[in-house]
Amino acid sequence: MQQYWVVGGEYKDTSFRVPREGGEEWIGPFGSYNQAKAEWARRAWSTVDDAQTRYRIESMDQDLAPPCTD
Repeated sequence: MQQYWVVGGEYKDTSFRVPREGGEEWIGPFGSYNQAKAEWARRAWSTVDDAQTRYRIESMDQDLAPPCTD
């Protein structure tokens, strides 16, 4: 079953590679892309004036092993 997460927050700079202290925020899971997109839009629009804040949608299939992050 596919699940969707809204991931992001504030980053150290506009390369969006290194999050500020505390790491990225993971919001979810959502059962559909449209539900995740609605939450993404809410968060993205609430931070539209902050150039160092970004959110994205990640999907994962809970029946598969998580990707390796090593």
